[in-house]
Amino acid sequence: MKELRSYSLIIIGTLILGISYNAFLLPAKLAAGGVVGISTILHELYGWTPSLVQISLNLPLFILGYFLLGKSFSVKTLIGTTLLPLFIALTSKLPAGVEDPMLASIYGGILTGLGLGLVFRGNGSTGGTTIIGQLLKKYFHFSSGFAQILIDATIVIWAMFVFNLELALYAMIAIFITGKVIDLVQLRTSTSKLVLIVTDQEEAVKKLIHDEIDRGMTKLWSEGGYSKQQKALLFTVVEQAEAVYLKELLQQETDSFVIFLNASDILGRGFSMPR
Repeated sequence: MKELRSYSLIIIGTLILGISYNAFLLPAKLAAGGVVGISTILHELYGWTPSLVQISLNLPLFILGYFLLGKSFSVKTLIGTTLLPLFIALTSKLPAGVEDPMLASIYGGILTGLGLGLVFRGNGSTGGTTIIGQLLKKYFHFSSGFAQILIDATIVIWAMFVFNLELALYAMIAIFITGKVIDLVQLRTSTSKLVLIVTDQEEAVKKLIHDEIDRGMTKLWSEGGYSKQQKALLFTVVEQAEAVYLKELLQQETDSFVIFLNASDILGRGFSMPR
């Protein structure tokens, strides 16, 4: 069941990527990094079919990565590498495309980030320049993030000469939005809050959290940096509406130091699982 879910996410993700490319990135001439960006440039220069360019680059890169990086590559990577050009070919005749670069950079970036996020959630990859990034990391000791930025920047600079500076800048907007949406999809950012409470009224605070909010908590001991006094450090996770109510209760009934933080991905009973 878990494997079926992973493959389903990869298939849906690559389909969304294909739609994003043909509906937004290609019509607006945005080379937003990666092999997809290279195919956009080569389509403009020579009229080459983007899906054929991508499969022609992706498969040799996959083979190279398989022999040089080994374990990092799996059936899921191969599936993502081949499905993306396939879906780009199948969606190449969409009835409409957005040519406005601002709209394309925003909505293309959102859809691309959504597609890649789903592929990554399925433990897959679309191959391409990410393989080059891993090779740079292994043999030149670059960080993964820096290697990918270096590759994407090279493609965007190339696009600046093929198209123009404005389209290259719009492509950078699309890359930025894509990265943010990938984080959102992978982390499943929620409205829940992590609450940190430093207090010497431990029992009163625990009673409020348990009786009024009906949440569990964890206790640690903390020591004041200047006072050297030991106090209880309680932390709990609550929904946003509960956080507002808890804040009022703590202000009214205790004298505690409280911090509310955004909680991006919560696994456990009461959140990702039933209580």
